[in-house]
Amino acid sequence: MTELESIEGDLSGADSGSGRVSSEPPYDGEGRTAASGPDPVPPPASKPPRSPRAALEPERVPQLSRRSQRVRHPLVIAGNAIFTVLIVVSVAVGGALYVGKQRFEAPGPLPQDKVVNIPRGLGIRDIADLLQREGVIDQPWVFIGGVLVLKARGDLKHGEYQFTKSASLAEVVNTIIENKVVQHTLTIPEGLTSEQIVAKLLENDALSGQIKEIPREGTLLPETYKFTRGMLRAQIILRMQQAHQRMLQEVWEHRMPDLPVKTPEQLVILASIVEKETGRPDERSRVASVFVNRLKNKMRLQSDPTIIYGLTGGKGSLGRPILKSEIEQPTPYNTYVIDGLPPGPIANPGRASLEAAANPARTKDLYFVADGSGGHVFSESYDQHQKNVARLRALEKNTTVPDPMAAPDKATGDKQ
Repeated sequence: MTELESIEGDLSGADSGSGRVSSEPPYDGEGRTAASGPDPVPPPASKPPRSPRAALEPERVPQLSRRSQRVRHPLVIAGNAIFTVLIVVSVAVGGALYVGKQRFEAPGPLPQDKVVNIPRGLGIRDIADLLQREGVIDQPWVFIGGVLVLKARGDLKHGEYQFTKSASLAEVVNTIIENKVVQHTLTIPEGLTSEQIVAKLLENDALSGQIKEIPREGTLLPETYKFTRGMLRAQIILRMQQAHQRMLQEVWEHRMPDLPVKTPEQLVILASIVEKETGRPDERSRVASVFVNRLKNKMRLQSDPTIIYGLTGGKGSLGRPILKSEIEQPTPYNTYVIDGLPPGPIANPGRASLEAAANPARTKDLYFVADGSGGHVFSESYDQHQKNVARLRALEKNTTVPDPMAAPDKATGDKQ
């Protein structure tokens, strides 16, 4: 009997000895029964029952898995740190901007309005220090920060500024960057000579620079001019000349057709005489008519102011009455001696005198004399003029002692 047969016999003997016959089909070598076909779907595995003792024991909590290598990477750690710092910085900057804005717009320390001159060439820090010294601001760093935030560093301009009482830093900065400089005014009265006008310009300490030469007489328009501190005097002269040219052109275009003057320059000469003869607006056109009528009648103008200009050369008044000897003293400007208009203006006339000379009143007057009250009395004849002069002399005797060396103008009766 072979070894295999012996093993089979042992197996069969073991089964028979147990008294049980196996009903299970034999298995094949791959764990399947010989009678079964393909493996059936196994039933879901059920959890084995736990003993009472095991049921009392707590279940084990699964351990957390270890952090990934990506989370522990140095770049990730650095990025998180930077992000945190950025958040902190953003909060800090936002808070600083909020506080700075509050201080920037809060009322300032200035107790009353004040004018401060900011010289040319100062930087932002210098301007802040200057304003602090002048009491305009008390927080120079907030001033600097506000200027930088507004990106207005290059807009800070030199000049003279007036800051209002309790002006905030925002108002101070806006005043400077908008160049709201103080406007000065210069009033040039009508009838001044060019030399007198230059003297007034030199006296004004808000202007700067020198005047190389006296402008030609009658080329400056008397007016009120605005300027900022430090403006050159030569610039004011140029503005006055340009204003005169514009005014003269306008008046000349609207002159009376039969006016006995041929050029705008002659109109200025006539207007300058009118300007010096009267300062009353209601008399200018009538005074102009006297000189226009004399020119038409080939009569000498016989104007006292022309004598004075010939004697002083445009430096001003004599400071005394005209002497009898000076009436006949020859000068290029003495209209008692020369015929027609003098060679040039004797002053700088204003608009009203230019308009009066261009459009004089329609009269036959040839004479006028002072009436003793600031005005004049006009007449068409020499006889009537003499009576008016006698009336003036009588009036003067009752008020003042007349100067025997003084002589009235034969045309106007005025004493200068």
